[in-house]
Amino acid sequence: MFTALCIRIFDQSIADYHRYDDIHRAIENPYEKNAIEHLLYAKNWIDTVQWHLEDVIRNPEIDPVAALGLKRWIDRSNQERTDMVEYIDSYFLDKYKDVTPQPGAAINTESPAWAIDRLSILSLKIYHMREEATRKDATEEHRRACQGKLNILLEQQRDLSAAIEALLEDILQGRKYMKVYKQMKMYNDPSLNPVLYGQKP
Repeated sequence: MFTALCIRIFDQSIADYHRYDDIHRAIENPYEKNAIEHLLYAKNWIDTVQWHLEDVIRNPEIDPVAALGLKRWIDRSNQERTDMVEYIDSYFLDKYKDVTPQPGAAINTESPAWAIDRLSILSLKIYHMREEATRKDATEEHRRACQGKLNILLEQQRDLSAAIEALLEDILQGRKYMKVYKQMKMYNDPSLNPVLYGQKP
């Protein structure tokens, strides 16, 4: 199943990142550039670094100038994440390009890649909740509460995987079709953000 491949690669990316746990460390993608595995690994690496950026920026003692730098880094990361989702959707558009939709075929509320984006974030939640559920310096009550949350996350991962597999099968059989809209993030575009285009030199 495609989602099993996704989860395996997401888990690999997360484990690779945590060997160093360094937001500044450059990605070392082990997969060939033209392979879908390369895109999945890169997608999750971006998510993993951003997860830790979000942790760091919430430090109440953080220097405001450093916080602003991190906020701009997070903005760039969000754009990279969106770009990566679009690359993954391009893979699916090419894969299913010869499928003729059946009469009455419907469009899904989200594309396959945006559902896979949620699967990537779920892998991160599972990793970190498992850490909390087994944390030796935490109370038993804390570990037990986190184990309950972990069980729910694992169930959510199974349900989301099943839904993605059903969507891919529906597209393959022509019961649903893909229609991808390029994201139009306005706040990063100097020609669309009034704060940016209104600035004077």
